[in-house]
Amino acid sequence: MSIDAKNYVIPQPPQAAIPVAGTDKFFPVRRLWCVGRNYVEHIKEMGNDVREPPFFFAKPADAIVPDGGTVPYPSLTKDMHHEVELVVALKGGGRNIKPEKANDCIYGYGVGIDLTRRDLQIASRDIKRPWEVGKAFDHSAPCGPLKPAAAIGHPSKGRITLSVNGKVRQDGDLNQMIWNVPEIISKLSEMVELAPGDIIMTGTPSGVAATVAGDKIECVIEGVGKLSVTIGPPLK
Repeated sequence: MSIDAKNYVIPQPPQAAIPVAGTDKFFPVRRLWCVGRNYVEHIKEMGNDVREPPFFFAKPADAIVPDGGTVPYPSLTKDMHHEVELVVALKGGGRNIKPEKANDCIYGYGVGIDLTRRDLQIASRDIKRPWEVGKAFDHSAPCGPLKPAAAIGHPSKGRITLSVNGKVRQDGDLNQMIWNVPEIISKLSEMVELAPGDIIMTGTPSGVAATVAGDKIECVIEGVGKLSVTIGPPLK
């Protein structure tokens, strides 16, 4: 449904978007999905079993922070963790997408960080409550520029790293994913109808750890791109 801007009762919120690398174009973000526990070593470090069906949680689209941006340290936590992830941006969608058709839905790829208020996430998990307070907070989804699949193909392997103040903390490979990108898209499309503009963060390798105000975080995925953000002081 198309609605004239003058018919809204408040000003229309800004459209969340991610830049396309090497251009002046932007990818408009509709919804942002994340995959939990999708690298074997990360599953082990979190004390969970290895081969379970993928599960998903969401973040708000306006939680995106651009490359070079500053993430204010969030309220209510003393244990915010970094999780570097491959980002998948969809140009198509649907329900019950077959894995062999999933790549046709992909516009491109980027580098993201799933920031997590770990103490709040664990507290919610322990009493079987939703994870939003630990995962879906403001500025919790830094995303670097997207590279179109038409230019780089569909990466299924390549080193993925995250460094804090120049020291590598997370170091893995995309080929360590338990559920690959086509499988992720297929499974998610069984739960919700996917559409152009949807973003999927695909899980993180081991090495997640706490970050504090003043930290500079730098992420690289081989063949995909880079992302750098600074953790700032809390907002007042």
